Amino acid sequence: MACLAFRPAGTLALTMLTVRSVLALLLVALPAAGAAQPVAKISRIGYLTHISAAADAAQLEAFREGLRALGYIEGQNILIESRYADGQLERLPALAAELLRLKVDVIVAAPTPAIRAVQKATQTVPIVMAFSGDPVADGFVAGLARPGGNITGHSAAVAEMAGKRVEFLKAIVPKLSHAAHLINPEITQRAVTETEVAARSLGVRVTTISVRNARDVDRAFSTMHRPRVDGLIVALTVKHHWPQIVDLAVKNRLPTVSGPRDFVDAGGLIAYGPHYPDLFRRSAVYVDRILKGARPGSLPVEQPTRFEFGINRKAAHALGLTIPPSLLLQADHVVEQ
Repeated sequence: MACLAFRPAGTLALTMLTVRSVLALLLVALPAAGAAQPVAKISRIGYLTHISAAADAAQLEAFREGLRALGYIEGQNILIESRYADGQLERLPALAAELLRLKVDVIVAAPTPAIRAVQKATQTVPIVMAFSGDPVADGFVAGLARPGGNITGHSAAVAEMAGKRVEFLKAIVPKLSHAAHLINPEITQRAVTETEVAARSLGVRVTTISVRNARDVDRAFSTMHRPRVDGLIVALTVKHHWPQIVDLAVKNRLPTVSGPRDFVDAGGLIAYGPHYPDLFRRSAVYVDRILKGARPGSLPVEQPTRFEFGINRKAAHALGLTIPPSLLLQADHVVEQ
């Protein structure tokens, strides 16, 4: 017959007390049911430019690379709200307003027309200029060292650049005497003046022509025969029309020069200017500092530190031009036949 063992009542009570104590400690150690851990803030970054997404791909990727290097990951601690005007500058104010309705923490904008649209839309949300032709002359900042206000970033106003572009064009076309300068009307007068002064010092006359759309580009080329133009300086602000401009330049046997390296990739003859993707990459540093509490007005505006010189030998061949070997040795980027 099985024997039943009985525990003393005191022992059973002590055991139950121990169990309750352990459970109580566990409840204290674990977070209360349904209490979520704090969620890291996701910062929203606005991004605005006047060109298309396809044309801007290299710059946006450079900006993203800069952010990743600083520990920002899209979808985890940042969101980038990008907006493109596709060459239609009249769309920029509406796009700027749209970004502000999204409650962005900071807006990165370039070039001058995009920056101006955001500036007119807000005096409080921080604005980072990926680059601006001349931020002081444009009224974006009070000075480079002390911007003041809600705008900072990069200035692409380097006086030597205008002269170097004309100089390179003259080296390839020694008989160059009259160049047309295709600009967007919102370009700063300083950029126009510097180009004219630099060209005059080399014995080249410059006629400045404003273009806003494809019809303006067609009209510009039709007027270049009265009087005859033998070279073309193309502003970055008409980048959306580069394919049309390059095509007409080849048909009219006009050598061309512009700023960004991708101008020669698009079929232009020469490019000399800042390394624009580098400016976008460095813009991430401004964004980082602003998101961490810095005031835009206290962050000095920087100028380019990296420049590129590109030559398109295929375009030169189509125009019947020979590139001097000395220029080829200076080039950072050459598009071959």
